[in-house]
Amino acid sequence: MAQGTVQVTHAGTSRWRRRTGEYASLAAALEAAADGDVLTIAPGTYRENLVVQRAVTLRGPEGSPGSVRIAPVDGVPLTVRASAVVQDLHVEGQDAAAPALLVEEGTPELTDVRVVTRSATGIEVRGSARPTVRRCTVDNPAGIGIAVVDGGAGVFEDCEVVAAGQAGVAVRGGGHPRLERCRVHHASGSGLTATGENSALEAVGCEVYEVRGSGVQITGRATAHLTDCDVHRTTADGVTLDTDAVLTLADCRIHDIPENAVDLRSRSVLTLTRTSVRQFGRNGLSVWDPGTRVDANQCEIFDSTGDYPAVWVSDGATAVLDSCRVHDVPDALFVLDRGSRADVVDSDLSQVRNTAVSVSDGATAQLDDCRIRDAATGAWFRDHGSGGTLSNCTLDGTQTGVIVTKGADPTIERCTVDSPAEAGFYVSAGGRGSFLDCRVRGSGGYGFHVLDGCRTTLRKCRTERCARGGYEFADGGPDAGSGTGPVVEDCTSDESAGLRTPTAPSEPAVQTAGQSPGLLGAIPGQRSTEQEPLVAAAQPQTPVRTSKAVLGELDALVGLESVKREVRALTDMIEVGRRRQQAGLKAASVKRHLVFTGSPGTGKTTVARLYGEILASLGVLDKGHLVEVSRVDLVGEHIGSTAIRTQEAFERARGGVLFIDEAYALSPEDAGRDFGKEAIDTLVKLMEDHRDAVVVIVAGYTAEMERFLSVNPGVASRFSRTITFSDYGPEELLRIVEQQAEEHEYRLAPGAPEALLKYFTALPKGPAFGNGRTARQTFEAMVERHASRVAQLDEPSTDDLTLLYAEDLPDLA
Repeated sequence: MAQGTVQVTHAGTSRWRRRTGEYASLAAALEAAADGDVLTIAPGTYRENLVVQRAVTLRGPEGSPGSVRIAPVDGVPLTVRASAVVQDLHVEGQDAAAPALLVEEGTPELTDVRVVTRSATGIEVRGSARPTVRRCTVDNPAGIGIAVVDGGAGVFEDCEVVAAGQAGVAVRGGGHPRLERCRVHHASGSGLTATGENSALEAVGCEVYEVRGSGVQITGRATAHLTDCDVHRTTADGVTLDTDAVLTLADCRIHDIPENAVDLRSRSVLTLTRTSVRQFGRNGLSVWDPGTRVDANQCEIFDSTGDYPAVWVSDGATAVLDSCRVHDVPDALFVLDRGSRADVVDSDLSQVRNTAVSVSDGATAQLDDCRIRDAATGAWFRDHGSGGTLSNCTLDGTQTGVIVTKGADPTIERCTVDSPAEAGFYVSAGGRGSFLDCRVRGSGGYGFHVLDGCRTTLRKCRTERCARGGYEFADGGPDAGSGTGPVVEDCTSDESAGLRTPTAPSEPAVQTAGQSPGLLGAIPGQRSTEQEPLVAAAQPQTPVRTSKAVLGELDALVGLESVKREVRALTDMIEVGRRRQQAGLKAASVKRHLVFTGSPGTGKTTVARLYGEILASLGVLDKGHLVEVSRVDLVGEHIGSTAIRTQEAFERARGGVLFIDEAYALSPEDAGRDFGKEAIDTLVKLMEDHRDAVVVIVAGYTAEMERFLSVNPGVASRFSRTITFSDYGPEELLRIVEQQAEEHEYRLAPGAPEALLKYFTALPKGPAFGNGRTARQTFEAMVERHASRVAQLDEPSTDDLTLLYAEDLPDLA
């Protein structure tokens, strides 16, 4: 046994005296020491569980870092319960249920301590403890790096978590630490996480990278403030907020994120100031749910690596962008759903491959003093109930400046569109809108192009140097009533012929050649791993349909014949069972939970939605709505949080269908201490306790789902049957393209269907094959090539504008 040396210094009545004692163990030395004493530990490995309960100094020998190892067989190696000083120690733990270094009381100072362990937690601070931790490192591939819990606090300076099996730094139970110049990396969970009311996290000058979860995760009413921090190279989202979380980011940098750079939901609030977001695979900012809000000031969002909008606002959320820049992205800002709102002030949206601002499904957008440059479409108000205001904005270098369609009704005032390749302002398909004191200059098409008798209002507008003319008002058709058509007041043009009033007999409608790809109306999807197959008819908005009507929609889907038979057979069993019960007869028990197997893009999500609607129409479910989740929505970062997340998801699905995509991820092959098992156990119990409240559908690749069910017999016993979704064949992919063409008013020219069949037959069917999504992308590629071809024609005919030829097909990769 290595010896512990305690050096005791104390004041006598007449002079200072020193005495030194040798002890057989560190525990004995600590027992003999008094407040203020210094314990210098000789090099060696100490298999003791140390508890520091006095304000002493505990340190290794100078000049020999790492020479003192505190490494007991089990339990907590080092516990600090006083305002002690601990420095130059190497702490090792092996207890999966205990921390390696536990600070419970006082204001101790921990300096140059290295924790190398396989414990539940590397360093844990709790209760009334307020330590100062400097230059300490934690290497804990089995658990949490640093945990501050149960009211604990403290300051961590220049510390590093070099590995963590769960979260790098976890704050819960009212903990509130401050991190300064710390680094967290190679964590299997989130880098920094705070959860629970009164929990708070402050970080200054810190870096989070190479983590398999979210870089920063704030949930459950917790708050956090990050200043001058870097978050990058995560596997999941860069920053995640959920359930009344509050986060402030100032002068931070979020980059190299394969998923959403920032995702917030459920009444969370985010404030960003002078923060940059770049190189993200999905959304730069993803904002969901009523009460959720993001305020961004002097921020930059740019350099997207994916095909999603840079800013996504939906489900009643609010986003405010003030003096921001969004550039080099597929789409800049998408606002969807009634109650959703975006306010953009004095901001630049540029280098946008598709649409700079898209407003749909009843949402609202307000842009003031903004500049939109180099975009296919400047702003697009898509449908009924969608609107807002563009005021004092400039749009330069777009294909089309502003598009208004399908009953949308925005107000555009004092805006200028410079050099659009097509129209400055384009209104069609029942769009409305008020254009006040607006100007179009140098258009390659018309200045204002209003089709179909749309009831648009133009006041004090002016056009200059428009290639096709300043204003074009196409007929509403022979059935148009006298009240249709635009209202034009005090508008001028530099055309020698002057402005043609819409009340005069009109020429045949003139289409602009080569519509931008955005005019197809597709909105990038969110959080879905597969593309829903196309439906033959638009879905009605009535809350409850008959089962016959829903089954009719199912039958209209392309392909999926075996799936349709399975769902119809199951529906018949449920319906007959209901009728037998009404007749006073016994009804066979039918388990309604299902397993869907198959590749992405084969319609699993669509069928799940229809199945829920069928069960609601039969009275089996109260609502029949669909709640789609995946592993990230169910599995938490620490013990206990997974059960809470799973219960919350189950509650959201109450009365409907809980659809778990890629369910096999809950039970990975190398599960170890993975919390996915906790999600499965919680789910099985909820399915048993509330068997009539929720229908659960688990989905994923066929082979992985077979493994998932085989290793979880408790789960397998809860499901009545497995439905396999086969890949689409060439004929079915052709039918999807034909439906797309019909929906968007295109036609396939003679020879094009045969060419498509050959194309889909030759197309590689590897892991990247997208089934229905591939068919949609093929159609969009054909439309893009068609546009490039037709744009060269001076006076294209209707056939020119609608026919897609075999040569419009993209090249095989």
